[in-house]
Order: sequence, then structure tokens, then C-alpha cells
Amino acid sequence: MTTINIGGVPEHFNLPWHLAIEDDAFAKANIELNWQDIPEGTGRMCQALRDGELDVACILTDGIIKDITAGNPSKILQVYVKSPLLWGVHAPANLIAEDTAQLHDPVIAISRYGSGSHLMSFLLAKRHDWNPEELKFDLVNTLDGAVKSLSTGQAQLFLWERYMTQPYVDQGIFKRLETIATPWPSFVIAATDQCIAEKQEALIKMLQIINKYSADFKEIPSIDRTIASHYDLQVGDVQQWLLRTEFTDQQLNAKTVAKISEQFMNVGISKEPIRLEDLLYDLPFPDEEE
Repeated sequence: MTTINIGGVPEHFNLPWHLAIEDDAFAKANIELNWQDIPEGTGRMCQALRDGELDVACILTDGIIKDITAGNPSKILQVYVKSPLLWGVHAPANLIAEDTAQLHDPVIAISRYGSGSHLMSFLLAKRHDWNPEELKFDLVNTLDGAVKSLSTGQAQLFLWERYMTQPYVDQGIFKRLETIATPWPSFVIAATDQCIAEKQEALIKMLQIINKYSADFKEIPSIDRTIASHYDLQVGDVQQWLLRTEFTDQQLNAKTVAKISEQFMNVGISKEPIRLEDLLYDLPFPDEEE
């Protein structure tokens, strides 16, 4: 058995992994896949990859690209969800403002520096002509931390996946002011350079398994009700999410990386163009060798 330590957010995007684990699909391929829920999100996963706590992460595209360019010894193996991530821009429910543009110099709650909630704040700033160099952040780690930050007035805004935060809007904890979509694919699967060097065959099998499960995922009978029950969401919201979400087994392409590079440079996240070859590792799948 080859052991692979993998992490991802405890959200509906990653249910295919859990279904495959429950079916012993990885174990049957001689892979001991140890899944870790990482509620703190991408910034925490980047650190776990750096520290060797994780071999693999199912991680936000923008976050891992930013961290690889900053020296994270990991590579992207493939895209996992090719559709954009729809972020909700949330404020305390009792906020008088009904529009993000009405806010002046807001403090933004983020899970971690380098996380999606952090990086997307710069795109939000660009949308509203705020100076990205003057953004103020409150580090909250998790969704629960954001609830506390906004309810106590420490922060006025919080960006998080729109469907996972819907229960908080329904309960009157958050007010959603707007949504903002990533201009790139949501999630990729990345592995450390050490894992790629030592466990290549197991990584290939792992991707073959998860790609089969993700390809079949939306066709599972009553999957909307299963997701709603598992993640405490409304069935109608899950159905909307299913319509928006597209899984894939393809690799990140040059056009997408160029778009991310341009956006990053426009908002000051990176100073130099991002090179495709610095980010990716293409595993030699069997059909490519024939």
C-alpha cells in the first residue's frame, strides 16, 4: 500500500473524494488515502504542503499558483473543477449599507494570508476602485471565525463560497451584498515535488479514480438531496450549484495561466509574469505512453 496524505476544504466540491473513500476505491488500488478536512482553507493547505503534512491538496487555483511562485515545492497535476468559484461578499446582517460601494475603508475578514478569501479581496478592490495597498484584514481562520469577526464589528466584509454561506444569510447572520466570480477554474489538484518523485504510480491511479467519481457525480440519483443533507444546505441552492459546477480531468492551460498572471499583476499580487512551466507536472498516464 502506498500512503497519500491529502487535504481539502469540508465543502460539497469534495464529496466525490469521500464517496470514493467510502467505496474503498483507493484501497482496492493499493492506496491508503488519508483525507484531512482543512476548514481554514487554501492558505493552511499551502503551509501543510510546504511542511510535508500533506502530499496532495485539492486546492483553490489562485492560491496554490501564488504559493508555488513564492517557493512552495509543489506542482499542479490537473484541474479538478473547471467552472469558476462564485464568491459571496458578506457583511454583518445589521449593516445599514446595501451595496459594497457604500462602504469606505472596510476591514476584510480572511481565513489566512494567501487564501482565496485574501486574494479575491484584491479583485473586489479593483472592482470598486479601492487602493489594494491600503486594504485592511482581520485573520479569522475559519467560517466560524468570520461570524465572530463580523458580529463583533472587527471586520465589515467577508468573502466565501456563495452556496456554503447561504445558511448564514438565511439565518440573518450575514447580509450578502454582491457576488464575484473567479476569472479562472475553481480548484486544482496539486502534489509536493517529493510526492511526485516517490509516488508517481499511486498518484496516477489516484487521479484515474477521482476523475471517474467526479465525472459520474452529478448523475448519482438524488445527489442534490445527499449534498443538502451532508452540508446542511437547501436543496434548491444545491441544484443551482450543480448546474454551475463542472468537474474535469484536464490540465491547466497556457491561456488560463496568462489570464491569472495578468489579473495578479493588475492588482499587485505578483510583480512578474507567471510561467506555465513553473506550475505544472504532467503525469505519464498509461494511454500517453502507448
